[in-house]
Amino acid sequence: MIHLSVAIGRFFEALFYAILKVAGVAAAAVAGIALTGAILFWVARMLIVRGR
Repeated sequence: MIHLSVAIGRFFEALFYAILKVAGVAAAAVAGIALTGAILFWVARMLIVRGR
């Protein structure tokens, strides 16, 4: 019976870490997109100011 309890605990631990990994990848993707957008916005602003 102890072995089953350990197996269930390890299953939920692996599930928890898999969810955290997916959440981390999603957060990194969102941060990367936001950073890219900010850089593009800054470059566009510099080009508009320089064009005036």
